[in-house]
Amino acid sequence: MNFKHTLLAGAAIIGLASCQESGKKGEEKKEARKLLDPANMDTTVRPGDNFFLYANGTWLKNNPIPGDQTRWGSFNELQENNYKALHELLDAAANNKNAAAGSADQKVGDLYRSGMDSATIDKAGITPLNAELAKIDAITDANSLMNYIASAYAQGNGQVFAFYVSPDDKDVTKQICQFAQGGLGMPDRDYYFDKDERTSKIRDAYKVYQVKLLGLMGEDDAAAKKDAADIYGLEEKLAGASMTRVEMRDPYKLYNKFSVDGFSKLTPGIDWKNMFTTMKINGQDSCIVGMPKFFTEVSKQLKATPIDVWKKYLKFHTVNDMAPYLSSNIADARFDFYGRTVRGQKAQKPRWQRVLGVVDGSVGELLGQMYVEKNFKPEAKQRMLELLKNLQDTYAERIKRLDWMSDVTKQKALAKLNTFIKKIGYPDKWRDYSKLEIKGNDYVKNIAAASAFEYDYMINKLGKPVDKTEWGMTPPTVNAYYNPAFNEIVFPAGILQYPFFDMDADDAVNYGGIGGVIGHEMTHGFDDQGRQYDADGNLHDWWTPEDAKKFTEKTNVVINQFNGYTVLDSVHVNGQLTLGENLADLGGIAISYEAFKKTKQGQSNEKIDGFTPDQRFFLSWAQVWRANTTPEELASRIKTDPHSPNLWRCNSPLSNMEEFYKAFNIQPGDKMYRPENERAKVW
Repeated sequence: MNFKHTLLAGAAIIGLASCQESGKKGEEKKEARKLLDPANMDTTVRPGDNFFLYANGTWLKNNPIPGDQTRWGSFNELQENNYKALHELLDAAANNKNAAAGSADQKVGDLYRSGMDSATIDKAGITPLNAELAKIDAITDANSLMNYIASAYAQGNGQVFAFYVSPDDKDVTKQICQFAQGGLGMPDRDYYFDKDERTSKIRDAYKVYQVKLLGLMGEDDAAAKKDAADIYGLEEKLAGASMTRVEMRDPYKLYNKFSVDGFSKLTPGIDWKNMFTTMKINGQDSCIVGMPKFFTEVSKQLKATPIDVWKKYLKFHTVNDMAPYLSSNIADARFDFYGRTVRGQKAQKPRWQRVLGVVDGSVGELLGQMYVEKNFKPEAKQRMLELLKNLQDTYAERIKRLDWMSDVTKQKALAKLNTFIKKIGYPDKWRDYSKLEIKGNDYVKNIAAASAFEYDYMINKLGKPVDKTEWGMTPPTVNAYYNPAFNEIVFPAGILQYPFFDMDADDAVNYGGIGGVIGHEMTHGFDDQGRQYDADGNLHDWWTPEDAKKFTEKTNVVINQFNGYTVLDSVHVNGQLTLGENLADLGGIAISYEAFKKTKQGQSNEKIDGFTPDQRFFLSWAQVWRANTTPEELASRIKTDPHSPNLWRCNSPLSNMEEFYKAFNIQPGDKMYRPENERAKVW
């Protein structure tokens, strides 16, 4: 079961704006200086006490979190700039009455227009789901229940469990069906069991929300309370059989291969041959089951839980999943729980931004194609390739110098590093959306059509060679990722902008920004999960036992370091959950710094705005992570996000770097100072 390791979890899907251009040579340094504005700093804070606040303190004070956000930082500023450009494009497409049927303008414009027609959506209420709810009402027993779940999946409407098609971890040349846990209404299984006050309040609020949504579905108060309790009880049983996020970090625990008959034996009462047929799965004799215990529990509950409760569960989740696209009273009820209560978001984003996200999620490569054609600069791709080459060479040099790794493992590590697939900006081959029909007057039907189209696209991968040209993010996305199955690092056009990257910036700014991102994604190939995949992308132990033991000893230092950070009250960073991302941050900044020192500026001492090249490098790194975050969002991410909070993503890697200490004269007694024998050093 492959996981894409991203730079940022939960990053909004957005468009891109063109890179800045400087017209005259005399303006270049002036423009570069603006990229690190001293006015954003708080020099009353000692850099050795809290570099995050030293570099960003005034900016943080002057940029409170807007009501429709749960955090506000560099990523969000970039997102907002791109939203403006996308808004203009979407409006133009929606207003183009002469767009040819089936064209990008027609599909993008009609999907956007249907989502913006709030009057029609409010008038329809819950009626667009009536046909689906009637199918659930027709369920009579366990067999028809599972048949409904399978048929709903075939339309892209997954319930109860997760299903997808992806390369077999131990033979990545072949696509295989993969099944995983799911079916919960709260963000994670821990919300059902943790006893702390914050989680208990969210749990109580969820139960209230269930009653409210059932009421909006037409139930009276007494029935809604009874049904909500039954639905919650079923979810709690599914949660109890679900793996924790820390457990899921071990890819070997998730690799459980079954024949179709073997899967049926694991789950008495579920005939997976029939399920496969209904789910349009043909010619497959095996599958991978990430969490066998979960599916055994589903099988058990088919007998233990009354069919009427299962039907209420399915109806509730059908409406809950579609709530953002239904009438405002239903959408607002969902936002009140998931937005306000869970994440601390005071107000919903403007409707056009919400619909924009749907457009990108449904026809993202059409939208991306339109943007790339208009805004992405070829020279930006060439500059990125140069940066990538420098960092890749530097990483190789660092591997060769490792004093804890044997030569035999080093050679295999270098083979993996040197075969990275590099994707920059946008795909070489665009998705074909010709079979997707979009109309301008039915939002829910358009979303259903897009979901069914996406499911068919996925299922059609079975029995065909793995296509390594495929992208897992759309070009406008402000994010980046490493994919172990393809052994690839991917940088969409959306992230290749300030504060990460700027064609006119000095090297210190670009290496501290996008250089750190490049190094981050490269290091994911060698983090606690990524290191378990070989150069071909297969889950395969290519380490000597001694080297693996030394690696674990070094990563334990990172785990312990992050476990010691207190986020809220008694809430600590989960060092095990965040290990992969923390290793990527630690490796990313170290590799990028060494690569920066090969540049002309990196080898000079020329100051800009009073800062040395090294100081500008570290200030650029800190600028990338500046953000204010609601307490609710922080608490939620501690449970669900493999990334540490931004403050520690900034400070923690630096506290392990002697070069940072020298750049800002960090001394014993400074709060960030760590004795040499306590510093984490892996790659």
